[in-house]
Amino acid sequence: MTEPRPGARSARDLLRDGNVSRLLGSQLISTLTFGLLAAALGWQAYHRTGSPLTLGLIGLAEFIPALVFALPAGQAADHLDRRKVTAAGMGIVVLMSLALALDAGLGDTRALPLYFLAAGLGTGRAFASAAFSPMLAASVDAGDLPRTMAMSSSTWQGALIFGPFIGGLLQAAGNVTPYVVAAVLDLVGVLLVLGVSRHVGTSHRASITGPPTMRDATAGVRLIFATPALLGAISLDLVAVLFGGATALLPVIASDILHVGAVGYGVLRAAPGIGAVAVGLVLAGRPIRRRVGPVLLIAVALFGAFTILLGLSTAYWLSFVALLLLAGSDMVSVYIRSTLAPLLTPAHLRGRVVAVERVFVGASNELGAFESGVLAQFIGTVGAIVVGGA
Repeated sequence: MTEPRPGARSARDLLRDGNVSRLLGSQLISTLTFGLLAAALGWQAYHRTGSPLTLGLIGLAEFIPALVFALPAGQAADHLDRRKVTAAGMGIVVLMSLALALDAGLGDTRALPLYFLAAGLGTGRAFASAAFSPMLAASVDAGDLPRTMAMSSSTWQGALIFGPFIGGLLQAAGNVTPYVVAAVLDLVGVLLVLGVSRHVGTSHRASITGPPTMRDATAGVRLIFATPALLGAISLDLVAVLFGGATALLPVIASDILHVGAVGYGVLRAAPGIGAVAVGLVLAGRPIRRRVGPVLLIAVALFGAFTILLGLSTAYWLSFVALLLLAGSDMVSVYIRSTLAPLLTPAHLRGRVVAVERVFVGASNELGAFESGVLAQFIGTVGAIVVGGA
């Protein structure tokens, strides 16, 4: 891991930078929206059908757009103003949130509309994520990158503490409320992104020459496979999130195993964020600077072990602790990967690399949810979680 150069800015100094604070603020809001929507959508989808397979299909619906739009999203992020690409992606999430509110308000009891709207959410996130991470990396010097990425990871995970919890509380107030709140929050995030300086959103375009080609579109894929450290970190995370998608089954765990309501479910959804943000705060103060490979392997092994513990638990407090610990372990691998990627990627290629990385890792959370839902349908919830962890 690259060691911060002498004189690298402190976390407080970074937050005083208007571009960094706006980007982190937008990330905080959009992640709150993500957690809120995930909690509401998962709860309502399961209660419309009573089948864990529904949760898996919701995850698949969110994954497919990330796969389909990976190359176009990466091209857009590297050829256009990244502020506008991010804002457009978040704008799609706003529209899908309002459509979900309308569907819930009309009293629809079918699962099919939820699949199409989940696909719309996945489309918006595919474009927003491809442009956002490179823009954050462009807002600081290389020496400030490890601490900035630790702060970003902590912001993301911290929002996951409150997003699902808020989603659970709002769900208790009615099916429409969570989606309306999500739309308003994400709109504020759009305004913050558009307030970032033009240089941060467009500086990468100085290296772009000529019209886009298919070879340009696949440049991110080629770079990942040509860079062993990057390929290794992404591949390991891919396996972990693909088979460790236990959190997608939390509506089933809360309802059928722990027998708690929407608020208890919201607290469980918040537990991973609490564990991850605690580890993220430690990493922000003490970045990992040596023996990165062994640390990554140990973290992913612990992630699997704590996932098994979650699957075997029948006590609310133990399930909560397992979620804390598995997310804390995952946070270490997320931090390592998110710091390595921009350090090993030229600025003009970061959008295409992030778009591919999202398919490998980020969107595999949704594919992992599909795997967990399908497996739970055939061997039961406990078996699906334990097998995935193993």
